[in-house]
Amino acid sequence: MYAKILTAVDGSSTSNKALDEAIQLARQHKSKLRLVHVVDTAMIDLDNGGLLSMPEVMIALRESGNKLLKKSADHVTQAGIGVETALLETLGVTRVASEIVEDARKWPADLIVLGTHGRRGFTHLLLGSVAEDVVRMATMPVLLIRGK
Repeated sequence: MYAKILTAVDGSSTSNKALDEAIQLARQHKSKLRLVHVVDTAMIDLDNGGLLSMPEVMIALRESGNKLLKKSADHVTQAGIGVETALLETLGVTRVASEIVEDARKWPADLIVLGTHGRRGFTHLLLGSVAEDVVRMATMPVLLIRGK
């Protein structure tokens, strides 16, 4: 039913729970997993007091993202599941959710598995929810795994 499952990883405990669920689903359905990590350029503080240049920050974020993807892929491989990874980047106004959905569409994924922090109220209003945006935009099923 789900031959290809895409999971976004960010290193949080919620993301790790979603990855474990994706591994279980992949085992049940004999699926292949694709792990993505999104480098969000909108989160970079352009006025950092001259401590780091923009290219240095981007290099560090890419290196960190690639390390996270490797660690996550190793976890999947140890479970005996086929895995591939992709480091994605937002380009200016492009949102993280858009990158995830677009990658899922191009791969093409049969299912997206994401962790959700379950924020409510003012925090949700300020931060929004990548998971919520993915659910709104995705044309394939999305499974949300609650972190708490």
